[in-house]
Amino acid sequence: MNLPLLATLAHAEVRLRMRRLSTLVVLLGVVALSWLMIGDPADGVTLISVGNARVLYTSSALALGGAGLGGMLFSLAGFFLVRGRIAEDLRSGTGGVIAATPVGNAGFLLSRWLGGVAYLGALVLAFLGALLVCHALRGDGPIQPGVYLATFLLVLLPTVLFAVSCAVLFDAWAPLMGKRGDVLYFLLWMAQLALASQLAGAVHGEVPGGFVFDFPGIATAGVLFQATLHTDQLMLGGASFDPHVAPVTLPAQLWTGSAVLVRAVCAALALLPLLPAAGLFHRFSPDRARPAHARRRRSPLALLNAWLRPLARLAQPLFRLAALLPGTAGQVLADVALTLTMAPAAIAALLGFWLVSLCAAPASLGGVLAAAVAVWGVLVSELGARDAQAGALELTGAVRGGLQRRDLRLTAATFVLGLLFTGVIALRWAPLSPVRACAVVSGVFALSAVATLLGRLTETSRAFLALFLFGLYVALNATRVPALDVVGFNGVAHAGTVLGVLVTGLAALAGATAWSQRRWA
Repeated sequence: MNLPLLATLAHAEVRLRMRRLSTLVVLLGVVALSWLMIGDPADGVTLISVGNARVLYTSSALALGGAGLGGMLFSLAGFFLVRGRIAEDLRSGTGGVIAATPVGNAGFLLSRWLGGVAYLGALVLAFLGALLVCHALRGDGPIQPGVYLATFLLVLLPTVLFAVSCAVLFDAWAPLMGKRGDVLYFLLWMAQLALASQLAGAVHGEVPGGFVFDFPGIATAGVLFQATLHTDQLMLGGASFDPHVAPVTLPAQLWTGSAVLVRAVCAALALLPLLPAAGLFHRFSPDRARPAHARRRRSPLALLNAWLRPLARLAQPLFRLAALLPGTAGQVLADVALTLTMAPAAIAALLGFWLVSLCAAPASLGGVLAAAVAVWGVLVSELGARDAQAGALELTGAVRGGLQRRDLRLTAATFVLGLLFTGVIALRWAPLSPVRACAVVSGVFALSAVATLLGRLTETSRAFLALFLFGLYVALNATRVPALDVVGFNGVAHAGTVLGVLVTGLAALAGATAWSQRRWA
């Protein structure tokens, strides 16, 4: 293998990723999430609690707790952030140029892997930096850099390696390119967390050898806490506590020799997805890597949309109505009609949610709302970046209002689609719980604005999709945290959080509009 060439390719990959504006956006998101994870004890929320007692924010507690929760984030978002570069090569036409060069498949994929690891490693360091600042402001005891570095290396290195290895494999093998691979990896990630939860609940004491497949590291962190505190009454992340109960202090050293060995083996196993990648790499061959044609022919979702194509006729009257409406209203309605026409499966889902929302008992509407929001989020994840991905930005600029007002129209179209999925539930809740009904509306609006902002900045759907799926998973599990009940399906949102969500949505919309006006002025 030509090492100088490999180093040059890897360096170019890192530079290309780092110079993007999307990297700055993701970096800010990572910093914000790190602060949300570490609750302020003054507000009655702590990162770790044992029974009713909180665990003091020492270096070992913050390092292991933060790295454990960070593993959940980076194991999911890391994959979505890294993958997609080969699809970009196909869209831009550079794939054919790369295929014509003498660089081998293994060397090319290894350079992409090294670039991805360096990129995610930089995000992990930013996460660590934010955690150190949080320790300086809210922590107990001195900051111990060695404890932080060792814990982050042991917990998050296997996480990063596995996420990047899977991203390279999924990009290299044509059947896993596109949304099918995205959904498959999300299911794999959920299966990892479910398995880790089962294993951690059944183990007390040393970290067993079976944890070599705990790539996110959350189960290993839980077992180390249990082994140190000698209890399984442990809550990690957004935990409440009794301030009258004496806090618990963890020792500086939580890692045992066997735990270090398990994580080292886990890091080695995280490289396994790279082995089949070189053999399966399509090398941009037109007969193997035509994403548009392949997905339409093979993707289950594409097949479902093809079977349900007659349902697209239900959206046809919207086009005629859009032509009659003047100004922005007609343009928004046209975007809604176009989105539904392109995804007839969404029309079938919409009809199903309407029926269930009307017939379900009020106590069951929270679960229905969560499912509706999940389907809607996946559906609209591409709206913000659809024009750029289709090379139709100039065409969009030809309509009245041009590109400068495109973000407002996209946000409005996404919001209308969200209300179609959730509006029936909001109407049923309105007389019973007005705050919860307002949470539905404000949450859908805020998510719509964030989807537009991320789609505009990154020109890809994956930035929003990754954060949306991760946030949905966290919200479904942290059912008692009002700030995470963005859309109100947990029933714990209050007037303050609803207002905060609304302000966040307005800020995201203003940011997207300002960005477009600056770029297209």
